[in-house]
Amino acid sequence: MPQSSSASVDAPAASAPAPAGKPRKVPRVLVLGGGTVGLYSARRLRKRLGKREAAIVVVDPRPYMTYAPFLPEAAAGSIDPRNVVAPHRRALKGVDVLQGHVSQIEHAKRRVQITPIEGEAYWVTYDHLVVGLGSVARTLPIPGLAEQAIGFKNVEEAIAVRNHILGRIDVASSTWDPELRKKMLTFVFVGGGFAGIEALAEVEDMARYAVRHYKQIEQEEMRFVLVEGSRRILPEVSEELGGYTLETLRKRDIEIHLSTFLSSCVDGHVVLSTGVEFDAETIVWTAGVKANPVLQDSDLPLDKMGRVICNAKLQVTTADGEVVPDVFAAGDCAAVPDLYNPGMTCPPNAQHALREGNHIGDNLARVMRSAEPTEYKHRNVGAVASLGMYKGVAQMFGKIKVRGFFAWVLHRTYHVFAMPTVNRKLRIMAGWTGSVLLRREVVALGSLHDPRAEFRAASVPPKPREDKPAEQAAAAPKADAKQEALPPQKAEAGSPAEKSDAHAKKD
Repeated sequence: MPQSSSASVDAPAASAPAPAGKPRKVPRVLVLGGGTVGLYSARRLRKRLGKREAAIVVVDPRPYMTYAPFLPEAAAGSIDPRNVVAPHRRALKGVDVLQGHVSQIEHAKRRVQITPIEGEAYWVTYDHLVVGLGSVARTLPIPGLAEQAIGFKNVEEAIAVRNHILGRIDVASSTWDPELRKKMLTFVFVGGGFAGIEALAEVEDMARYAVRHYKQIEQEEMRFVLVEGSRRILPEVSEELGGYTLETLRKRDIEIHLSTFLSSCVDGHVVLSTGVEFDAETIVWTAGVKANPVLQDSDLPLDKMGRVICNAKLQVTTADGEVVPDVFAAGDCAAVPDLYNPGMTCPPNAQHALREGNHIGDNLARVMRSAEPTEYKHRNVGAVASLGMYKGVAQMFGKIKVRGFFAWVLHRTYHVFAMPTVNRKLRIMAGWTGSVLLRREVVALGSLHDPRAEFRAASVPPKPREDKPAEQAAAAPKADAKQEALPPQKAEAGSPAEKSDAHAKKD
């Protein structure tokens, strides 16, 4: 924890009410969430105000910001996962960082309860609050979902999906049981929005490339399945581009189920609402997000979807439009009015979150200097999606529709410039250059998400061997003699060993 007075702990959680503590020389701005909104608002506010004008504290359970649009490429091995995150202590110069979960917000008392990774919870008081807590995966009470599926919301999950899929391919290449191989090589993605389509397309492209190095596995053995509840995919772009993407994925032998829901996936047995059933060891859940549930434990006004109610100036307001003093909010956890689309709210994407974060920094600086804040306006510049190496779709300014290689270039160009810090921009571009020249790596790093698994197994003492009964010991030589008289068994038809031999003969 930082030792500066600006981020000092005001009181332990057990004590209520919190003592006043030492009087602050400068007002404290507490930023909840170190994601896109939190990072960019803190950076902009620090740029506008000096250390003698404001003490800025950012609270987040992770020590970095994740740039979500690059998660599919990180899962596909096109970008080093370390380069899709921006370390807070490097990106937030002159800003204090507290690592912990926000567990309770009491704006009426101007205090927030923080639960650190280790240790007891404590309260931190503030003068101004910025709420950028983002969102979490929106899950449903589907049997087996919590036990079998994996999300795609952060970099840890993207790495786990990559390692899991490559690991299944490795294991399947040495598995003789055809039904088990089929289950291992079936990969299901639930959700047809930008996150789901990009994750599916990038990972499928990586897996097809990886299987070229396995003589025991044919391309036709891999099965990729997309399950989407609505009648179309990519609702953020036109139906024409959505239809083009649909046909492109089907040409790549991706099985697509529209207007279909996941009914059950207990023990990997997938059951769809249409009655289709099959087994799969990989289920990736990308079916939407919801506002951070910690907001329910706050006294801030929320809408029916659990989002903080805001006005166009990004100030928190009541349902009647009355401004709640000293608190701003934006991003996935806030209902920000879209002035270019009256009656609508800004979509929860990186394009708006980045600009809203900067606008909060500007408006908060104005408020702290007794000036009037301005309204947030941003006309959507377009939507870009990667569909694998050298493939993509893009819709710019609502009219210009691009597909194929040029759309893929637009996707990479737009997002690399949106990535914070020059360091990360250069590392990502260097990684892309290396992938073009040397090809991407397609190796699974074993149990990266559980590195102690092998050590725990080695630490278990071996079981004592039981002595064979005298009769079994006497019969053993006779059984061995009969076994030697039998002819050697041929490898099972269709087994990895036979396929390997067949390829060797071809070579």
